Amino acid sequence: MRASQPLDPEGIRLVTKRLFDLMVAGVGLLILSPFMFAIAVLIKLSSSGPVVYAGNRIGRFGEPFRLLKFRTMVANADKIGGPSTSDDDPRVTKTGRVLRCYKLDELPQLINVLKGEMSLVGPRPEVAAEVDLYSPEQRELLRVRPGITDWASMKFHNEGEILKGSVDPHRTYQEQIRPEKVRLGLEYVNKHSFHVDMQILFGTLRILLKTRVKNHSRGR
Repeated sequence: MRASQPLDPEGIRLVTKRLFDLMVAGVGLLILSPFMFAIAVLIKLSSSGPVVYAGNRIGRFGEPFRLLKFRTMVANADKIGGPSTSDDDPRVTKTGRVLRCYKLDELPQLINVLKGEMSLVGPRPEVAAEVDLYSPEQRELLRVRPGITDWASMKFHNEGEILKGSVDPHRTYQEQIRPEKVRLGLEYVNKHSFHVDMQILFGTLRILLKTRVKNHSRGR
């Protein structure tokens, strides 16, 4: 009789992560659907253009996919400006500024999670032009599904504020933000676990509540 194969700890971890992603994304979409519908109506009433922006990104193993976000900028914003967005970017709509402040524009990515294109936690997905610049070491970022949040999302939660006032926001992003984002992404790839994912999820929520409530109290 053939002996049963021992369970692979890495395989168990990946299955656990995927099941958790499916559960949270499914329940989240179910609970938040009325709120997301209200956001969609507000976007449609406040500016012309589609409700959801679908941008081309590179996912796990280099597979392209369409990243979903509530539209926060004017229609065809990608044709009238660069890929990096500062807080004072004139392309951002009034409604979009509120959505960006509270990260509500990211909610449609729960659909990406359900589809298996993203995870709740993982390095943020990049456009093909950025991925083409990856060194062999940096391509290790493609070993895992990209995520809605990660260590870099926490550290640079105020990315728009950092880029504010820059003559060339994308160059500022490349010089001041991207290197650390890549480093933190690689750190996650090499050390990720369910415990780490929980730390990042609760840490992201804590930062979001703390900083946004503080900004609101100051009348931002």
